Amino acid sequence: MSVLSPEWTAILYLVAAICFILALRGLSSPTSARRGNLIGAAGAFIAVVTVFLSSKLDNLPWILATIAIGSAIAAPISRRVKMTQMPQLVALFNGVGGGAAALVALLELSRVTTIASGIAVTFTVLVGSVSFAGSCITFAKLQELMPTRPITFPGQPIVMGLVLAGAIASAVIVVMSGSLLVVIILLVLGLAAGLLLVLPVGGADVPIVISLLNAFTGLTVAASGLVLDNVLLLVAGTLVGASGTILTRAMASAMGRSVTGIIFGAFKGGSTAGSTAISDRPVRSSTAEDVAILLGYAQRVIVVPGYGLAVAQAQHTMADLATTLEAKGIEVIFAIHPVAGRMPGHMNVLLAEADVPYEALKEMTEVNPQFKTADVALVVGANDVVNPAAKSSPGSPIYGMPILDVADARQVIFLKRSMRPGFAGIENELLYEPQTTLLFGDAKESLTKVLNAVKAL
Repeated sequence: MSVLSPEWTAILYLVAAICFILALRGLSSPTSARRGNLIGAAGAFIAVVTVFLSSKLDNLPWILATIAIGSAIAAPISRRVKMTQMPQLVALFNGVGGGAAALVALLELSRVTTIASGIAVTFTVLVGSVSFAGSCITFAKLQELMPTRPITFPGQPIVMGLVLAGAIASAVIVVMSGSLLVVIILLVLGLAAGLLLVLPVGGADVPIVISLLNAFTGLTVAASGLVLDNVLLLVAGTLVGASGTILTRAMASAMGRSVTGIIFGAFKGGSTAGSTAISDRPVRSSTAEDVAILLGYAQRVIVVPGYGLAVAQAQHTMADLATTLEAKGIEVIFAIHPVAGRMPGHMNVLLAEADVPYEALKEMTEVNPQFKTADVALVVGANDVVNPAAKSSPGSPIYGMPILDVADARQVIFLKRSMRPGFAGIENELLYEPQTTLLFGDAKESLTKVLNAVKAL
């Protein structure tokens, strides 16, 4: 017997839905993101408690045991995950959500009584399995468990077309007959479609695909709401699907590409992954002391953080260097590209962790005109987002992607571990320009040396 009446259940679901909406609003800005996250967590807690209090749960011990096992696995992983691995964690969470929705729909097949509910079940199974398989591939690529380059084979578009045709035919059969065997076939075809969808994606496109798959998962959750007759799932899934779609389009726009070009670009040679060959052309390298002199006698410095900064866990040292320069009367701002790092907001969170003021973080459209007046542009771990090939080389895989105009600065300092190309797998022509100086080494160690040298000036 349920504890809550239907009226109170509806009220609490409404409160949870409002929390989710307020959470999205809070997450739209770095200054309110933490509050938004807490509000979203509160909404999820209210929703879960409401389900327990309003439903007759015949298998309560099994449910509680499953929650305990999941929590025991997820909590330690989430606490130990590094900032550099956050995109992989997001991909896994997203995949688990899609897979869970697909399994729930599979189990609800026996209760389907109308064509509408049959369509909801087949949609959830198909799209949920696509999201699960695709998310597993994005995780493997980001974790470098498999090549990040596009993986294609002869006839792949034909195979993809046959898989989709088979999935649609299976879905129709399931809706008309409710066959358990066919819905399992549909599940397998969905997994195959997810693999074929993401394998051809390479390089810097992977974070965008994560966002797209997140939208897919949101749609499956919404469809699960129809299957389970749960309004809150419908609302929450719709919010996730809509926000994921908006984010996907925004990220694709930031890279100057279309979503279809990102997904199917490898079939015509347009994916952002190129040759990883390293050029033997000479570059100008320097020492930490020389870099300190360039920084110490500048009036304006623009820092461009990237994934290498996160890998080296150098955000705190970078923040100390910025504070030291500002104490000498030097203006320091941070230029943030929309897709810097491996996911939107990656650099914002990283620098906020090091107490860099939000006011010092400048978005690409705001900061680009300021590079012309910068004495020094300090690039720490970024590569593709400052590569002039995006503007000057029509044959480049990243051609058309909006970049930070680092080349306009009077002096450019690159902190790099090696001459290895960035995540897109192509050379950066800016490294060979006469105004560019390279400081090789681990970003944290290099910044520490530069910081000490600046203090000694």
